[in-house]
Amino acid sequence: MDFDDSNRESFEDLVRSIAEEVGRSVERAADRVDVEEIAHSIGVDPDRAREWVDMAASWVRAQADSLGDDLASQKPPAPEERASEDPLRGAAAHPLDLPSDEQGAALAGLDSGRWIVEPGSEALAARGEGPAPSDALDLYRELRIRDWITPDGELTLAGRHALSRWLDVASLRR
Repeated sequence: MDFDDSNRESFEDLVRSIAEEVGRSVERAADRVDVEEIAHSIGVDPDRAREWVDMAASWVRAQADSLGDDLASQKPPAPEERASEDPLRGAAAHPLDLPSDEQGAALAGLDSGRWIVEPGSEALAARGEGPAPSDALDLYRELRIRDWITPDGELTLAGRHALSRWLDVASLRR
């Protein structure tokens, strides 16, 4: 949707309308509360309790109104800005993830010394005989991003725990 001036005004009107309705709903809800019954049950003067409810309803209404104005006054991002936003920018790997089979095998290989990080390459490599990692560069990055290995391929404490979780799950599959 392109936000020209007419669409912008419609958007602002819609946001303000929603905020006003929220405020009215709060006031209606406050009117339906049996303040006297509540006041008697907790030992408070009913007139004083009604003042509190009215003040709270007014405060909520004012907040809803100012929120509507704040939202309406915000400029939506331009189409080219929206297109360039990375939808996964907040997503990140977590050190407590369960390693995939490929990641678990890499952690085991690094721990045993069968695999190493090639100096200066940021990629895994086989040491001696045995199969090499299938995607050495991406696998290295996956392990680093989860803080499971150091830049030179040593397992971190989180990496040792990840390897342990992977081995526990692998043993249950057998």
